[in-house]
Amino acid sequence: MKGLARKFSEVGPERGVERLDRESFKKFGYAFVDWVADYWEEVEKHPVNSPVKPGEVRAKLPAAPPEEGEPMERIFADFQEVILPGITHWQHPGWFAYFPANNSPPSVLAELLTAGLGVQCMSWQTSPAATELEEAVLEWLRQMLGLPEGMSGVIQDTASTATLCALLTAREAATRFQGNERGAREPMAVYASEEAHSSVEKGVGIAGYGREYLRRIPTDERFAMVPEELERAVMNDKKAGVQPACVVATVGTTSSAAVDPLEEIGSFCRRSGVWLHVDAAFSGSAALLEEERWMLRGVEHADSFVFNPHKWLLTNFDCSAYFVRDAELLVKTFAILPEYLKTGVDEQVKNYRDWGIQLGRRFRALKLWFVLRSYGVQGLQEMLREHLRLARLFEGWVKEDNRFELMAPVNASLVCFRVDDGRRDEEELERINRELLERVNAWGEVYLTHTALRGRFTIRMAIGQRTTAERHVGRAWEIIRKEAAGLVGKEG
Repeated sequence: MKGLARKFSEVGPERGVERLDRESFKKFGYAFVDWVADYWEEVEKHPVNSPVKPGEVRAKLPAAPPEEGEPMERIFADFQEVILPGITHWQHPGWFAYFPANNSPPSVLAELLTAGLGVQCMSWQTSPAATELEEAVLEWLRQMLGLPEGMSGVIQDTASTATLCALLTAREAATRFQGNERGAREPMAVYASEEAHSSVEKGVGIAGYGREYLRRIPTDERFAMVPEELERAVMNDKKAGVQPACVVATVGTTSSAAVDPLEEIGSFCRRSGVWLHVDAAFSGSAALLEEERWMLRGVEHADSFVFNPHKWLLTNFDCSAYFVRDAELLVKTFAILPEYLKTGVDEQVKNYRDWGIQLGRRFRALKLWFVLRSYGVQGLQEMLREHLRLARLFEGWVKEDNRFELMAPVNASLVCFRVDDGRRDEEELERINRELLERVNAWGEVYLTHTALRGRFTIRMAIGQRTTAERHVGRAWEIIRKEAAGLVGKEG
């Protein structure tokens, strides 16, 4: 980046603030785009997981803000020398941790335009194109996943926020059902599997149900919710004077990508008048594939549904697609109309500020539009199929090596496994597998994370990064086997 221009000009004598002028902005902009393109090309040279120690980055930053503006060359140099070493590289093809959080060239370019436009998309009036584009791309996504006709979509920041919106709307629906919107009401309960995401518990607390009214439903051998246990919990609450308000079913749990049986759960919810929210944050993207749409069988019973294009559909964080059956009830839950927000077209348009918690909203639909148009449905399907193939390949390698065991059925592109040669108790197995994970990640070429399934320490291999190829998965397995040999010996 040497030789970048340092040409600045003043905004005006009344402010005395320095900024990049048009030509300098263009030069640095071109240079930054070059840097990003080079970063993607060379990201494998970085250790996937940042090696810095706690406080190391903070110690290199000044304790006080600068009194005067600094040249962009110096700022960017510090970015490279101070910030970059503390970055964990989610776009590395050796990224197998947590879940994918992909970006892509068209998404990044759209983010540049979004930042440049700097629009605030709280209502139709504040940017008509933003609202109507969001309507269009959400309808595209609905069709791509095969969701029921009539479901309406809105972009939330994350699935956690979408789940909170569902809990609040379900509470509103249950309150109206009780016929006592303003006065005292019966306590209300929420039901989710014991494998459900932690955002459900958090949302239950924020939404005012009280965490003591979250019912954790047991799961079967596949870590999926048991419908009979759900029915039992709902019936017990009704007998105790507790109003069942919402069931959260998961399509692709965080720990093991387990899929709750929507058909049975949804039929029961429909008969019982209980709101059904479906959390498909990661795995839902797989439903773009006809052969994977089995996981959404029964989704026609859902009152709300969420999945994250910012995980597995090449769209920069944050972009979470939230769909509802009853948009009118959603709006009634969140709408508030002070005089300063009223416009002459409110009765004719969607004001997405009324579709969630936020008033201010980013132009998230633009990057999603760029991605869908750049790759097309077929391009996205090809990527998904390849990641699924790689997961099945890795699953086969685990099964073939008698030092390892699968810990859960392989759904989507997540493989849960551990070392277990059949000669050790659970305490020793946990110690060995923790050490194995640390040793594997210490190589810097790959990064895996863990979970606990039925209390057993489990290593997760989450395949879904945009540039991950078979050689990267093969390299991960090579490192895993090498380190396992040092802990439990070679394959027998």
